[in-house]
Amino acid sequence: QGQVAETGGGLVQAGGVLKLSCTASGLTFGDYTMGWFRQAPGKSLEGVACISWSSGRTTYARSVKGRFSISRDNAKDTVYLHLMSSEPEDTDMYYCAAELSHQVDTCSMSWLHRQRGDFEYWGHGTQVTVSA
Repeated sequence: QGQVAETGGGLVQAGGVLKLSCTASGLTFGDYTMGWFRQAPGKSLEGVACISWSSGRTTYARSVKGRFSISRDNAKDTVYLHLMSSEPEDTDMYYCAAELSHQVDTCSMSWLHRQRGDFEYWGHGTQVTVSA
């Protein structure tokens, strides 16, 4: 049984940098489009960024474009999300999502609007808190 697990959350001051990691196990990582979502209590789910299997395509939500960066290392079965120039509004639980795409570039804005049930794997989340 495969799974994805997030690490790297924590407390950071506004303007600070934080790196989130999501490591997969029990699945062929290179066959998956990977991405990050976030959600706070009482708020709707927001797609943050996605990356295709080959890293050839990335897509970002308008709210984070230019401030966040997504990357992946297929040799380490890991996808990263770099939070740069963080803002208090970035305080959320961050989730890693994996879609079985069989090396087809599916990362797009519509991908970021999918829901949890659309993905083969979904992590337990890591909390990010940005203080003013």
